[in-house]
Amino acid sequence: MTNRFLATLLIAVLSTPAVFAADKPAEATKPAGKDDGFVSLFNGKDLAGWIVSNCKAGVENGSLVIQEGNGLIRSEKLYGDFVLELEWKNRQAEKFDSGIFIRAVAKKFSRWPAKWQINLLQGQEGSLVGHKDGKALGLAKAGEWNKLQVTCIGKTAEAQVNGKPAWKVGDIEPAVGFVGIQVEVTAGGQFEFRNIRIKPITPPMDEPKATEE
Repeated sequence: MTNRFLATLLIAVLSTPAVFAADKPAEATKPAGKDDGFVSLFNGKDLAGWIVSNCKAGVENGSLVIQEGNGLIRSEKLYGDFVLELEWKNRQAEKFDSGIFIRAVAKKFSRWPAKWQINLLQGQEGSLVGHKDGKALGLAKAGEWNKLQVTCIGKTAEAQVNGKPAWKVGDIEPAVGFVGIQVEVTAGGQFEFRNIRIKPITPPMDEPKATEE
């Protein structure tokens, strides 16, 4: 009897943690979200959603390639607060030049907006043109795929090149504008772009229609 009682008691004791463990509610697990808020600006097939002016561009092996001319490729939509990501690669070995425009506004009688441009000029890749605090040096690798991330919230904008902080400034105006690619093939050569996507923090806007004076 004693042995049977001890065996029963031992089984009960050993079973207790398992009961408690079974009763403990499981921690909620977040499903692997496919939607992280980003939307593609370039579908890898054609230039739908872009306006091309004074230049020629095409799609090669899933990349947007600026091919000829000195002009601009810009988004149809205008963006205010956002996170922009893209990858770029220069084709010309030396003296290559292009740029990425953010919150840009078309400038009358000019091929390119006055600001804001993130430089892809050799030696200045990632720098914010015309801003003393927007320097980025030594973060990009010529002839290879490089990644740019730009975040604009209010008047504050900051950039990363290949995952490394490049600059942060606090006086970016206007509050809304288009995303664009500077085409300067005549002097700066061809570039490739891929994985162009944006996470709108404020809703994108349609461009206001021009009114006749």
